[in-house]
Amino acid sequence: MLLSRYAWLAALLLCVSAAGFAKTPRQCFTADQASRMVNKDVCVSVHVYDVVALPDGTRFLDVCSPETPDAKCGFTIISLWGDHEQVGELQKYRDQNVHIRGIVRPMNGRAGMVLSHARQFYGGPPRFRPNPLLSRGFDAAQERPPISDPNLRHRGGRRAFMNSRDQEPVPVR
Repeated sequence: MLLSRYAWLAALLLCVSAAGFAKTPRQCFTADQASRMVNKDVCVSVHVYDVVALPDGTRFLDVCSPETPDAKCGFTIISLWGDHEQVGELQKYRDQNVHIRGIVRPMNGRAGMVLSHARQFYGGPPRFRPNPLLSRGFDAAQERPPISDPNLRHRGGRRAFMNSRDQEPVPVR
């Protein structure tokens, strides 16, 4: 009887802890709400009215209605040419409602988001871009590591399986 109570209590705690750690879906904001959340990682729910491609390969998702003048449009989504392979074709999102996750940044007087990977349409993070200032002076052909980690330094002499001082005499036959 006592064992069944402990089993029941353990099962109850397991269910409660699993429910507590379950991730709630992220709330998506409108473009107007997201434009006030600069430098935050948010989900934006927008309708794509048009996909505009510039001659240099940069693409914009036009999320403002055709009746809205460009000066009044406060949010934009941009995809750079360097991310073309990871983002894929954007024309399929024309006249669609989409959810895009990313970091809202100030862009030329308005708020915007950089679309750098297709997984952003499914709640995934943008593509990782390393900070070029941190990797300055590093060359892959170097023998030293790119960072000065004390755990990677040699300490003392060479280690061997058996030092010459510790050898046992070989028995003579």
